[in-house]
Amino acid sequence: MTPEEFKAQQPNIPGQPGVYQYIDEEGKLLYVGKAKDLRKRVSSYFRNKYDSQRIRMLVRRIARIDITVVESEKDALLLENSLVKQHQPRYNIQLKDDKSFPFICIKNEPFPRIFMTRRVVQDGSEYLGPYTSAKKTRGILQFLLTLFPIRNCALSLTPRNIASGKFKVCLEYHIGNCLGPCEGLQQESDYLENIAQVRHILRGNFAPVKRRLREHMETCAAKLEFERAENYRKRLENLEDYQARSTIVSPALDNVDAFALASLGDAAFIGFVRVMQGTVVQTRVTEVRRKLDEPDDELLGYAIPLMLHEAGGEAGELLLPFALDEEAYGLSAWQLTVPQRGDKRKLVELAMRNALQAKAERSSREEEREKKEKRQNVLEILQKDFRLPMLPEHIECFDNSNFHGTDPVASLVVFRHGKPAKKDYRLFHIKTVVGPDDFASMREVVGRRYKRLLEENEALPQLVVIDGGKGQLSAAVEALDELGLRDQVTVVGIAKKLEEIFYPGDTLPMLIDKRSVGLKVIQQLRNEAHRFAISFHRDRRSASALKTTELEGIAGIGPKTREALLKHFRSVAKLKEAPFGDVAGLIGEARAKVVFAHFGLEE
Repeated sequence: MTPEEFKAQQPNIPGQPGVYQYIDEEGKLLYVGKAKDLRKRVSSYFRNKYDSQRIRMLVRRIARIDITVVESEKDALLLENSLVKQHQPRYNIQLKDDKSFPFICIKNEPFPRIFMTRRVVQDGSEYLGPYTSAKKTRGILQFLLTLFPIRNCALSLTPRNIASGKFKVCLEYHIGNCLGPCEGLQQESDYLENIAQVRHILRGNFAPVKRRLREHMETCAAKLEFERAENYRKRLENLEDYQARSTIVSPALDNVDAFALASLGDAAFIGFVRVMQGTVVQTRVTEVRRKLDEPDDELLGYAIPLMLHEAGGEAGELLLPFALDEEAYGLSAWQLTVPQRGDKRKLVELAMRNALQAKAERSSREEEREKKEKRQNVLEILQKDFRLPMLPEHIECFDNSNFHGTDPVASLVVFRHGKPAKKDYRLFHIKTVVGPDDFASMREVVGRRYKRLLEENEALPQLVVIDGGKGQLSAAVEALDELGLRDQVTVVGIAKKLEEIFYPGDTLPMLIDKRSVGLKVIQQLRNEAHRFAISFHRDRRSASALKTTELEGIAGIGPKTREALLKHFRSVAKLKEAPFGDVAGLIGEARAKVVFAHFGLEE
């Protein structure tokens, strides 16, 4: 729709509150908006200059404008919210609802139950929330049940069922968690009084609950019912402790809502904190999606009325991180404040911390998703380069290490989904090979590894990499042949000098681009296996060196003493040059005499 075409329709648009809908030629709903003055708001879209390219694209697609007039701005807000959720227009900001957040439900039934739910049903029940943590919600419920005897059964406690004696009290009655309404042992008026007290606590109104508990305590004490009075006193103390844990701002603050906004690309996270009588009674973070490059103030102005409506109740004052045009966003019913210091500023900062936390979690998820997609692409390249029958999500690599045939060891490193799975790394002591025989050592560890996987019914890798040339590769293949796994596992060797990849039976290496990211994964795998094997081999050699030192044969000198001497003097040669007093000061005079006598030294 062009500005000229709109001018013909403009006189028919009333200057009243309502909702406007932009529809394209195919009859698809593009955008839904609300306005205090429909004519002014709709006219603002059809001007020569646009704030963003997306608005220009939206206006080009408009073929028809539908107008709905309502009595007030609040009615316009509710209608807009309903239409957006129902149709999800392409160009509307997406305000994620709280279907996944927990609520506390006060069931609409005789002797109402109180329980946590994530499903809001329009059956007349009362839903308080949403809460940001299921664990915290369960904790609140548990606390409420310690204060008031509320039933947790699902019985239909109609007057007819109770009068007929259909039900019997259960264990909850006998342990004092329920007063037996199922047998008519508790009047519904008394039960509903407890429900009213629960409702006060959930809304942050502690004063009437504390006053009621104190009255019961004093009444019981006056009647000399000291056990009941003590019970009420404990409940009052528990409530005061709970209120103390919940109060994180000044008690002077009463009924205020604080908002903050943190942006992340096309998304923004709006933190919300509700305070009643100095107590934070509700916190949440809502994610908002931009569709037309909306600025932060427009996102916040759009989200605030919806979040307040969903939160229930109304505060007299709204604390904001920056100024908003109250007329433009329908916020004239509230006092808007942008606090600069004090407790109100701390509340906005609290809302911002929650928003920033949600932003960080979202950013972390996006980074992890990008890394996962990148690893997936690398694996697909690796599959193509190595002509593998399936995606190599599980890769294992072997390497040997020894020093002139002494202390032979081997390492196994595992990559899953393109990254190291260090909990699956393994180290091997070579048991059956004597001397420097890398081929036999490789045959042993490969055979041991996959024999165990078969015995434990574990999944085999899609690719096995052998660090070495054709000899080590052939030895590994022999081990797999003995286990009957040759056709179930793809095995390759990587030569150290030229970074060449060999397949079993091929005399020439596979031609792979040296810049291939798939080859780089194999090189990373090989380097990790080599590092792991070398570290293990050095540890073994160090342990062996300690065992073969000259101190080993001294009778009466144990391993801890030998270790202390070598750690202090660094070598046996320096120990022999040390004064007797230094040695005696370290290990004692008696043992020092034994050492000096063994080496024929003078004290």
